[in-house]
Amino acid sequence: MNQTALTAIALSGFSIAFFHAAIPTHWLPFVLTARVQKWNAAKTIAVTALAGTGHVLVTAALGLAITLFGTAMNDRIGAWFPRIAGGALFLFGLYYLFRQMLGKGHVHFHYPHEHLHEHEATSTNHGHDHGHVHHHGEHDHHNEPVYQPRPTSDRAAILSLLAFLTFSPCEGFVPFYFSGLRYGWAGFAVLTAVLSIATVAGMVIFTSLTLAGLSKIKLGILEKYESALMGVLLCAVGIFIILFEK
Repeated sequence: MNQTALTAIALSGFSIAFFHAAIPTHWLPFVLTARVQKWNAAKTIAVTALAGTGHVLVTAALGLAITLFGTAMNDRIGAWFPRIAGGALFLFGLYYLFRQMLGKGHVHFHYPHEHLHEHEATSTNHGHDHGHVHHHGEHDHHNEPVYQPRPTSDRAAILSLLAFLTFSPCEGFVPFYFSGLRYGWAGFAVLTAVLSIATVAGMVIFTSLTLAGLSKIKLGILEKYESALMGVLLCAVGIFIILFEK
């Protein structure tokens, strides 16, 4: 039963990580920034994969801390550990369901491309209003200085995208590290591998589809109901562990 339970936990964790990566906040900023910076597809995918890796590392670091703490606790509480781990998952699930009911299905992040997009829009609107582009230091017909915004460097754009995801761990996956404590370091390794594959693959796949012009897929609903999806899966896995894990 232990192997069956770990498989169920890994599959549920994969689903959470993949669908989490499918929400627009995890690929749309890369596509929009690429358009503003005029990146080719290869560079965009590389930056996406790099940011996804950072996202995974921060989440795995939290999982490592949980594993270190849980391994010591497992030696003390023994047979009660599955019930505690399952109960923790169930409570996490209820928390996400409650958050969904409050209308907070997903936390809104300010996309790192927004300042780039605003600069582009400012330049476009300015050119449209006056019929020409003013150079730095020029004056309009009201004798007011007009400044053309400087383009953002690739380094600044990439660092912004990396920081955007690196410092926002996949909070929905963290509870699965609690459920994997029973399996020690083997469980940690399996869950981290699942997290890595699902997250990076999901981000790269949806970024690639959007770059290829297949952006009409209605994925916004995943962002709207992300908390509900995570809540249902966490509650289900928690109940499974409580009932069947020995």
